[in-house]
Amino acid sequence: MKPFLLLLLLVPAIGHENLLAQSKADLVGTWKLVSITEITDKAEVKPYGLNPTGFLTYTADGRMMAIITKGGRKPLSVLRVSAPANERAEAFSTMTAYAGRYTVDGDKVVHHVEVASIQNFVGTDMVRTIVKLEGKRVTLRTAPFPRGGQIVNEELVWERMS
Repeated sequence: MKPFLLLLLLVPAIGHENLLAQSKADLVGTWKLVSITEITDKAEVKPYGLNPTGFLTYTADGRMMAIITKGGRKPLSVLRVSAPANERAEAFSTMTAYAGRYTVDGDKVVHHVEVASIQNFVGTDMVRTIVKLEGKRVTLRTAPFPRGGQIVNEELVWERMS
């Protein structure tokens, strides 16, 4: 009876280990953003602006890059630093981009940020829970963070590019 119980305990662990290895391999590639949903600590669910766009790339050698913009962004009246401060502020506040290394630990993918549009992110780890990885879609959830007096999580749905 004891060997049977030991086997019952080991089989799920062996299967789980293979699933984790497969999950990391399944992340490799470029993903296009489908949607972002914000979930508040009061269980309110709301979309992240209209038509957000973005790309997320994971390489086989452990590098990653992400860029996300809100939909409906207005072009600057003139290019770069010559644009009025309010236009530059709007452009900056409606996008985020970062890159670095990544690791997978269980159901978590950890982005080890090395460069970012927001300097405060550099040198930090952004933990994303792999909520669902099925076919050409992956859903990632951010760790909780404060926004507008509430604690929120974001769920991002990505679709693999061909």
